Amino acid sequence: MITSHQNGGPGYVTEDPMGPENGTEGPGSGAKLQQRERAVDFPPGDRVVGTVSSMVQGSRCSAQMERMQQYQEELRRKREEDANKGKHEIDLNASLRLKKLAQNPAKTGIDNPTFEAPEAGKETKDGSPLPELEDLLEALRRVQSCLVDTQSQADVALVLGMLHKEDFQNAFTIHSAVTQQMQPRGSPPLPLTAQAQGLCLEVQYILQSSQHKEGVELSNLLTTPHLQALIQAHDRVAEQELEPDPEESVIQYMGETVKLVRLEKAGDMPLGATVRNEMDSVVVSRVVKGGTAERSGLLAEGDEILQINGVPVRGKNVNEVHDLLTEMHGTLTFLLIPSSQKKTPPHRETVMHVRAYFNYDPSDDPYVPCRELGLSFRKGDILHIISQDDPNWWQAYREGDENNQPLAGLVPGKSFQQQREAMKKTIVDRNPDSPGKLWCSKKNKKQRKKTIYNPSSNVDYSAHDILTYDEMALYHQPANRKRPIALIGPPNSGQDELRRRLLSIQPDRFATAVPHTTRSPRIHEKNGREYHFVNRLAFETDDAAGKFIESGEYDRNLYGTSSDSVRQVINSGRICLLCLHTKSLRVLWSSNLKPYVIFLAPPSQERLRTLLAKDGKNPKPEELKELMEKAWEMEQAYGHLFDTAIVNSEPETAFHELLRLIDKLDTEPQWVPSSWLC
Repeated sequence: MITSHQNGGPGYVTEDPMGPENGTEGPGSGAKLQQRERAVDFPPGDRVVGTVSSMVQGSRCSAQMERMQQYQEELRRKREEDANKGKHEIDLNASLRLKKLAQNPAKTGIDNPTFEAPEAGKETKDGSPLPELEDLLEALRRVQSCLVDTQSQADVALVLGMLHKEDFQNAFTIHSAVTQQMQPRGSPPLPLTAQAQGLCLEVQYILQSSQHKEGVELSNLLTTPHLQALIQAHDRVAEQELEPDPEESVIQYMGETVKLVRLEKAGDMPLGATVRNEMDSVVVSRVVKGGTAERSGLLAEGDEILQINGVPVRGKNVNEVHDLLTEMHGTLTFLLIPSSQKKTPPHRETVMHVRAYFNYDPSDDPYVPCRELGLSFRKGDILHIISQDDPNWWQAYREGDENNQPLAGLVPGKSFQQQREAMKKTIVDRNPDSPGKLWCSKKNKKQRKKTIYNPSSNVDYSAHDILTYDEMALYHQPANRKRPIALIGPPNSGQDELRRRLLSIQPDRFATAVPHTTRSPRIHEKNGREYHFVNRLAFETDDAAGKFIESGEYDRNLYGTSSDSVRQVINSGRICLLCLHTKSLRVLWSSNLKPYVIFLAPPSQERLRTLLAKDGKNPKPEELKELMEKAWEMEQAYGHLFDTAIVNSEPETAFHELLRLIDKLDTEPQWVPSSWLC
């Protein structure tokens, strides 16, 4: 489908998709109908094959009409005589097919010449028709019997007379012989139909009450699995053979070199292109991955459309082109001026998989070139980027939608999104009294520009600090190297209780990393079992070298968990359980431990109060509110590092969900940053 859009501003060019969705009006599109983006799609249905019929026109004198009527009467008498000569008597009750045909007075049964014994020395010089023409003659006779006006009957009689002439039959015989000789040897014939299965069902229906031996045998033959599989394969191949291939040819049109492109819209597959206006021209603006245009390779960005199915489009706005294409179905013929842009040779693009770190709704984005093609997604969704030809607007599929959505959608490119998010944050921070109102300051144009972006200001944001996408890859953990499980959550979220329960029920499967400390060992403690006891200098040296995932000081003693301690648990084949502060996540992610991070979110305040009361705790309302705000802040600041989240509203349910997620790591591959696998 080609879609179009036209905004009111001078020189402002936008696009509209050829996609299956209905158009929506965004916030910046205005109220006028011509400013809305609309989608044009051809509804599914049978392909329409254009036919050109020629009418025999002109006046005939009465003498000519009289001679033609006499000739027609002679032909009728001759057919009756030929039909009575040597005609075999047929018992209609012996064939259900003939019996059925005989019940319809508008149709007559015909003998199949295939089963007639060939007559030696059969000649056609006596004016009898060739066997190859029998079907055509019979069809013309049926047409003639249905016509009521004299003029049409005379026309058919004229054609019938020509077909009976010796000169025509000789020419037809020569043509058939030459065609057969010129046919490439070994090439299979074109299929007559792609509906063989339907024909078999029709024949089975006719034969279901047959008592004749031949009918029963044919019915049994048509129901055998091998023959049904053969007929099904025939229809599959026939559909491909009969489907017209896209065509392209270069011709001269009004002194210009143009190309003629024919595309067939198959089923509900959209064409997948967008158009824009450049002065009076209609130009292909974007070819969308997954559509017929992209698969054919015949439409290119920058091609100017002169005609569509013979209708000129130069001078039309894109909305008029939209209306024109709405009425067109089947084969579309485009007359194009090829783009002057240098075409890069086709290459196989590598699909890039990314995780989105922001929510996106194209209906709220005034910059999306084609709102209907915009692909909405949520924070944490996996996107498959299949085209980065436009650095500002990538073409992508959302994870799980590849088979449901034929056309790719538009998502903001990484650099483009980073730049506008950095600019947005800069503006908001400089207008704290009006958050969200980015363009409402009462400053002159020069001052406003300075406020929007000033590299010398200390409140400007670096585009590289803005989280947009992270490239991902599928990873299946080895059986002998389990990923460590990091439980993250605000105070009283239950991560310590869940860890202790896992350690108690499956001690051979789960373990904790042995921490380091600078305090002196107690009597019952053994170095390397409860703690790794080190001196303060060694601890501080390792901490400065980045060997600790997290560290802190308590009662003038240093404590910390090192990456080497976690690695020891992994090398033992067990799953290392960690309860970390959110600030330690960045260090854990920068290691090569490939952690699986689970965020334990608190339930509602009332439910949390009930759970804490069971443990003998009675928090104040402001404490509960502070805990909820803390959970929200953690998710906003570190949510991009979470693999999943569990709402701990019921401890038993949360425990089984945690165990299910851990078990899934053994059976299903997970998306991890591609940098982990380098």
